[in-house]
Order: sequence, then structure tokens, then C-alpha cells
Amino acid sequence: MPDAFLLDLDGTLYASGAAVPGAAAAVAALRARGVPVRFLTNTTTVPRSALAARLMGYGFPVSVDEIVTPLRSAAAILRRAGIRTVVPFLPKAALEDLAGFELVAAATFTSPVSPASAAVLVGDLGQDWNFALMQSAFEWLSAGARFLAPSRDRYFQGKQGLTLDAGPFVAALEYATGREAEVTGKPSEGYFRQALETLGQGVAPERVAMVGDDLWSDVQGAQRAGMQGWLVRTGKFRLPALEESGIRPDRILDSVAALGTLAS
Repeated sequence: MPDAFLLDLDGTLYASGAAVPGAAAAVAALRARGVPVRFLTNTTTVPRSALAARLMGYGFPVSVDEIVTPLRSAAAILRRAGIRTVVPFLPKAALEDLAGFELVAAATFTSPVSPASAAVLVGDLGQDWNFALMQSAFEWLSAGARFLAPSRDRYFQGKQGLTLDAGPFVAALEYATGREAEVTGKPSEGYFRQALETLGQGVAPERVAMVGDDLWSDVQGAQRAGMQGWLVRTGKFRLPALEESGIRPDRILDSVAALGTLAS
């Protein structure tokens, strides 16, 4: 039994607009045993406050401080670097987590400051992506703006099946500019270290399990950070992808509900 758990959200704790059966009870069982739990996500569509509200609506008592997001991580990175101007390719709702930064409209390549002192954040705009936005991002990056990507996830389980995530758009800009994005969410080792820090001192990485439905961001990312990577057979899980990936999860669960049995 690990000393702490990091739990993915979409596809792991909830899917298709509802909690995964048994997931809330499993988290409650872990908390009852005093096992620390943190909630990790790569989503950039809504702020942490909305994620907390969604989780509570699904029956997961949670505080905002227990949720670790790539926008929170990106903000910390930019503050340390002294960058105050951000060009966010993000849904409007998510901008709440960038309070304190000067935000420049993503649609045009204009700025009161030098692009070299600004940062581009390429998140998940979904069907709002268009050529003009990609061109604007390309121009900012070509002019020297810092290149941050909250996520490079390939796809997620949408209402109509597997759906393109932010990763393909990040990859297109990397190809066009010849630059590599700095990933601020999973599978970045720094992101996992940040999550570990929220657990407090004395929790060893190898005693922490990341549980999620993404082979690359959740499982492989955690393993590269020295943690355990557990895979669930919900959300985007596909057996052929597991067999072809070469990634070997430390444990495979039918769903996150199985954690309730481990905690009993």
C-alpha cells in the first residue's frame, strides 16, 4: 500500500459527466485511513475553483489546495523567471488562474512589450483552434517569446470517443518553430515534484502512486519522476495502446474504485 496517492481526474475519477462508480467511496476510504490524496490534471479549460466545484458535485470532498494543475505550475515558473506578460491560448474561463499577469490577446501579434520578455501558453482550445490563432502563436514564438505548454497529451475520451487534446497543436508549433515547448503539467518531472511537495516532508517518491488513464502522462511520467505509475481501465484506456507502447504500469486496476478495497 503506497503512503500517498496522486489521482488523475477526467477518465479516472469521473467520465462522461458522472463519477466513476465507486470512485468517491474509494477516495473516502483512503482519507479514513489517513492516506494523503492529491488531485492532478492536465486540463486547461477551467480554473482550479471550477474543478473543485465539479469534484464536490460528484461526491468528492476536496479543497482547492489539494488540486494541482499545469496552469498553477506555469504561473510559478513565470514568476520565478520575472515574466509578467502572457499570451494565453486558453479558454476564457481558465484565465482566472493567471491573475496578476498582464494578458495579451492571443488572436493578434501585438504587444506593448518585447516578445522576448513575454511567454506563450499553448493550452486546450479544442474546436476554437483556427489558422489565425496558430499563426499568431507561431509569430510570437518566432519573435522569441518563451514557449510553455501545460500539456502535450495526445487525446482524451470525449463524448464522441477519442478526441484530440492539446498535444497535437503544441507539436505543430514545435515543428514550425524548431523549438521545444516547456511542459508544465504531466509528464513533466517538475510537475510531479510540485505535487510531491504538497504532501509535506517525509514522503518518499517511490512510496507515492499516480493513478490515471493516460499511459504517457500519468504512468510513464510518474515512473520517470521516481514514483509508481498505476493504470486504470477507464477513460481513454485502450488495450492495443498498452500493448504497443512498451510502457509497463506498476499496477493495472479495473477502475479507481479498487483503491477502496486496498484501503479496507
